[in-house]
Amino acid sequence: MSAILIPVDGSDNALRAVNFAIGQAPQYKDGPEIHLLNVQLPVASGTVRRFIGRSELDHYYQDEGVAALASARKLLDDAGLRYHHHICAGAYAETIVACAKEKGCDMIVMGARGLGSVAGMLLGSVTTKVIHLSPLPVLIIK
Repeated sequence: MSAILIPVDGSDNALRAVNFAIGQAPQYKDGPEIHLLNVQLPVASGTVRRFIGRSELDHYYQDEGVAALASARKLLDDAGLRYHHHICAGAYAETIVACAKEKGCDMIVMGARGLGSVAGMLLGSVTTKVIHLSPLPVLIIK
């Protein structure tokens, strides 16, 4: 069985990657093992951490992650595909690559972004960084 990590941020770009995986599922005998991942940027400010405890931050990350994953989860549920979902806090690209390795994924499938920066003229900066950091194949869906 093939394991696929799909980073999801709630955007249409991410949902295109989910729809691509759904379309490819019939090619797999038992279906692909799909891992949805939402990455939350950690609250880094020491001032904020003085007033908000670790538990509250974890609940915040969880709530934001669940909201960002909702549309992708519905697509997979409607398609009848099994999946795992994960919510992590960290730097986007590094966390995506680390999760893919940790979960034993064979590839990362993610949506392209055209954000206009020099590094991300055609692809988003997170996408570009994942491509550079990942030892796994990264499939970009336009």
